[in-house]
Amino acid sequence: MTDVTTLPDRRLLLVHAHPDDEAIGTGSTMAHYAATGAHVTLVTCTLGEEGEIHVPALAQLAAAEADQLGGYRIGELAAACRALGVADHRFLGGAGRYRDSGMMGLATNEHPRAFWQADLDEAAGHLVEIMREIRPQVMITYDGNGFYGHPDHIQAHRVAMRAAELAGAEGFGPAKIYWTAMPQSVLEAGMAHFAGSSDNPFVGIEEATELPFCTPDPQIAARIDATDQHAAKEAAMRAHATQIPDNSWLYSIAGNFGSEFMGVEYYTLAVGEKGPGSGPYGWEDDLFAGLAVADGPDRSPVGAAGSR
Repeated sequence: MTDVTTLPDRRLLLVHAHPDDEAIGTGSTMAHYAATGAHVTLVTCTLGEEGEIHVPALAQLAAAEADQLGGYRIGELAAACRALGVADHRFLGGAGRYRDSGMMGLATNEHPRAFWQADLDEAAGHLVEIMREIRPQVMITYDGNGFYGHPDHIQAHRVAMRAAELAGAEGFGPAKIYWTAMPQSVLEAGMAHFAGSSDNPFVGIEEATELPFCTPDPQIAARIDATDQHAAKEAAMRAHATQIPDNSWLYSIAGNFGSEFMGVEYYTLAVGEKGPGSGPYGWEDDLFAGLAVADGPDRSPVGAAGSR
């Protein structure tokens, strides 16, 4: 257990479903806050046992073969966290407590250890214990659709929000909760750039609003510009080699948009009050904006979580 009084004043908790989700969706944000001295805690809910394997030599690790991919991905996640500068990583309920459920509608959803089948309050209770220890002022997870509809992402949302509710009832819930998002304007710019390209990741999509993670710009609350951390994010993604091949469309976009794609991440604000921002929609550039620890150290015994 960590004594919260020995932790940095700013404490950020992220709840993700599988190894590699943290790097793809929030890697630059994590690296940014870790580099600026905040305590960053990553909680991953499963080992990603049902993931595809893009390294032929490791094909035998697949769920239908040796079923050892989850154990291998523990090492990949550790390497990704090192690349991001994040030292505090935990698996929800311990490594292997919950299993990757696979895509929605598959038989793997019914596995007795599938995260999709997890008892909500039991799973949330594991997260509450981490919140009790760390006392994060800010939490990041997915929206109610899990960003794109994966059952484990949806369940991660449910567990994170229930845990925040339970922790709040005890007086130490996060003051602000953000959900990962992608602005409509950014998606439209990407679609326009790749129109007619042979490696168009948006092929078959006519309008950005068809994408489940498209968010109208006015609904975005925060834009975290961590372009100076884009290399760390890419290194973290490359650490997940079984899941993200070298020819992935993610690297294709990065090659065209560079640090802007790798280094800028967006969020909606689900809980808490929006802090000062800028631009036409007042987007925050700091997830701690408006909190007591935003502009200077908070020396209260349990940090801003206890004095919000």
